[in-house]
Amino acid sequence: MGLLFKAHPWHGVNIGASFPEIVTTYIEITPTDTVKYELDKISGHLKVDRPQAFSNICPTLYGLVPQTFCGEKTAELCQKRTGRADIVGDEDPLDICVLTEKDISHGDVFLQARPIGGLRMIDGGEADDKILAVLSGDRLFSDWHDISDCPQPVVDRLRHYFLTYKQVPGSDKQPACEVTDVYGREEAYDVIRRAHDDYMARFADIEGMLTAALRG
Repeated sequence: MGLLFKAHPWHGVNIGASFPEIVTTYIEITPTDTVKYELDKISGHLKVDRPQAFSNICPTLYGLVPQTFCGEKTAELCQKRTGRADIVGDEDPLDICVLTEKDISHGDVFLQARPIGGLRMIDGGEADDKILAVLSGDRLFSDWHDISDCPQPVVDRLRHYFLTYKQVPGSDKQPACEVTDVYGREEAYDVIRRAHDDYMARFADIEGMLTAALRG
C-alpha cells in the first residue's frame, strides 16, 4: 500500500546512505521564488508560508535534510561554540542551501547534496543552522570541498539574506536573527550527525505520531 502514496519528505525519505558526506535534500525554495514556500509538517505537502513582502530573494536553492531535527544535541553544539547556555533547538528539520550552476525551476523536488560548511545562525534564541552544500555531480562546483573554496561574496550574500529576510523597513524592533560564525565541512558534518541523532530520539514512533496527528 505504501507504493500508492507519496512519501512524507521529512519522515518518509531516508537521509542518505552516505550521510553526512552526501545528504538527501528536499528543495522548498528556488532563487526565483518571490513567495516563501515551506513544507507542511503534518501533511508533507509544500505550502505557501507567505509572500515575500520586500526584495529579499534566497540566493540559492533552499530546503531541508530529511530525518533531521534541531533539538538537544544540535543546541548543545551551538551553546558550546557561542558560550551561551540559553540556546535551544528550533525543533525544525535542518535547513540547507544548495549551490548549483543548473536552473532548477521549482521546489518540491529531491536532490543529493554535498555539504561544504554552514552558517551558525541563532533566531530568537534558537539554534537554526544553515548548511551550505553543492549539488552532487555539478561540474562547476565539483572542486569545492570546504567553505574555504567558496568565494567570500557568496557567503556574504547568504549572510545578508538570512540576517535581513525578516526585517521590516522602518521598524524599531531589533532583528531576531544573528549569524555568529561561518564554519567548514567537518563542523557541518557534526551538525548533521547531531540533527539526525535528535531526529531519531524525537521521532522513534513516527508512524504512530503521524497517524494521531492526521486523526486530529
